[in-house]
Amino acid sequence: MTTAGGGHPHDHAHHRDPGPVADASVRRARPNDAPAVGLVQATVFREAYAGRLPDEVVTLFDPEAFARAWRESLLDPPAGVHRLLVACAGEQVVGLSAVGPSQDRDAGSTSAEVTVLAVHPDARRQGHGSRLLNASVDVLRDAGAELVSCWLLADDEAARGFLTASGFGPDGAFRDRVVSPSGETLREVRLTARLVEGSTE
Repeated sequence: MTTAGGGHPHDHAHHRDPGPVADASVRRARPNDAPAVGLVQATVFREAYAGRLPDEVVTLFDPEAFARAWRESLLDPPAGVHRLLVACAGEQVVGLSAVGPSQDRDAGSTSAEVTVLAVHPDARRQGHGSRLLNASVDVLRDAGAELVSCWLLADDEAARGFLTASGFGPDGAFRDRVVSPSGETLREVRLTARLVEGSTE
C-alpha cells in the first residue's frame, strides 16, 4: 500500500501535508456521466481483448459509441431493475458496473446479472472494483434477487481471482460469444453467487 501522494512513507520534507486524498465513492450514474463511462469501458475492453482479437476489431471499442448507448439507456431506462453505477475518485468517474435481470435461458425470476464491471487501469488496486461489486450486490438484493451471475473470458485469470475472492464461483456454464462483425468468438464462463441463504434457484 502506498502513502498519500505516492511518496515514500518516511518522506517528510518540510513536514508538509501531501494534501487531501481524493474521496472514493460509488453512486448511481447520471446522463452527463456517459462520456466518462464510455471512456472507461472502451479503455478496459481494448485492454481485455488486445491479443485475443485482431487489432482492427479491438479499435471498434469506441468511447463515443459506448457513451451514446449509455446516455440513451440512462435517459430512457429499460423495463425492470437495471442500474448503472459509477465509481468515483473525487468527482472523476474511474469505474462502472451495470446490473439487471439475468438474460440467461436457465435464469429464474430472482436471478440477476452484473453485465459490466470495469475499472480504468490507472485506478486499479484502490478498492474501486470491490466497492462497485458490493454496491451492485446491494442493489440487486434490495430488488429481490437471490442469485447473481457474471460472465467473463475463460482465460481471464485476474477477473476470475477477483470474483472468486468476492464469493463467486463457476457453475459449469459456458458460451462462445460473438465478439466481432466477422463472427469471431471467444469462450466465456459463468460465475455465480447466492444472495439469500437457502436459495435453491
